[in-house]
Amino acid sequence: MSETATPPPTPVTVAEMATGTARHAETMQNELDEIELLVQQARTEAGRHEAKRAQVAERLVAARAAGAGDPAVQLDLAEQLVTLTRRAVLMDAQVEVLEGKAKVLGRYRDVVAEIAAGLSALGAGPSAAGQAAAERVAVSPAFTRIVLGAQEDMRRDIARAMHDGPAQSLTNIVLQAQIVERLITDDPARAQEGIQQLVSMVQTTLDATKSFIFDVRPMVLDDLGLVPTLRRAARDRGKRDQVPVEFESLGLDRRLSMELESGLFRIVDEALGGFLSNGPERVSIRLDWSDQLDVRVRAERTPVRVPEVTEPSPPQSSRGRGKGKQQDLPPALVAMIAERREDRAAAVETARRAAIVPLPAAAWREIQDRAATLGIRAELRTWDDRTPEGSTEQPTETAIDPLTSQAPQPRTELRLVADIVDLPGAG
Repeated sequence: MSETATPPPTPVTVAEMATGTARHAETMQNELDEIELLVQQARTEAGRHEAKRAQVAERLVAARAAGAGDPAVQLDLAEQLVTLTRRAVLMDAQVEVLEGKAKVLGRYRDVVAEIAAGLSALGAGPSAAGQAAAERVAVSPAFTRIVLGAQEDMRRDIARAMHDGPAQSLTNIVLQAQIVERLITDDPARAQEGIQQLVSMVQTTLDATKSFIFDVRPMVLDDLGLVPTLRRAARDRGKRDQVPVEFESLGLDRRLSMELESGLFRIVDEALGGFLSNGPERVSIRLDWSDQLDVRVRAERTPVRVPEVTEPSPPQSSRGRGKGKQQDLPPALVAMIAERREDRAAAVETARRAAIVPLPAAAWREIQDRAATLGIRAELRTWDDRTPEGSTEQPTETAIDPLTSQAPQPRTELRLVADIVDLPGAG
């Protein structure tokens, strides 16, 4: 029985790679031109709907101000206003999505064009002709599968988020609009209430769509940089989870390279989401700008207070024979005191451990991988009031009274340190 072996991948020369990369850059440019055309069309359409909406709104205000207008006319104007508002909102959302895609695709286009230029220069070097065989490389099929798999995972996540979020909300809006349409002739009063509810649903969907766009790729990161983007992410996530998130930036912030800004934002956002998923009482983000960027994301939760326990008093006969010395106490009383000390010490330690806000293991692995790729030093540590913040020593137990002391305040912190001197795009 014979088996057919899989042929090895065809070697690719530097010149062929340069040609293929240049072709990809040209394709991206064509797609960019198409997106720009769609953006212009969407803006024109949004402007037209907004103009019509303003006209209808003025007519509706005038009809209501008259006081004696036809209710059917007012309902018709209100229905037109809702329809035009919905269309204008959808067109604005489409413009934002298209502009975000254009910016991302434009950056990829620039990167691919730079790679194509570099490969062309390398292939045209004086040693290219004499080392053609040495320059031939084979693209690993496993690497290609990894890249394609990552792309499919990203598309799947985006599709699922769109289906569960904006798409579902738009479906509800359509159903509500149909209900309002039927009520206009049957029950004008309820139709008016339905119109107000429909406008609220449109606004909620618009806010959800903007949040979705921010999660996929915050355009404020491209326009304003890391600090405003993280400040907004801290505010939005804190409001969503009902947890106060403090944000502080020390020193003169600056623009970083696209890769570093994107990587730092994703890491901090991942850490913030991971900490918030474990129910902290407070979270803080601090950026310290100097020759290095020092980023710290800290989460805290106050330990539960453990009731204090008083030691039993020694018998009257033993008080005069060495007060406070356990060897003078009855053995049963010594055992009881020791048991109470151990029980309360265990309760205090349990309260301390329960107050620790952990970073999920999956989030920590993702942060480590991304930080290693960008050359960022990432540290995750937990300490409490018994240990100085910068110390690596174990906390001391000698000064702790196991019957009266409370659990120390634990703190979990992710620290990121990135070198930002002479980085491309900094300044």
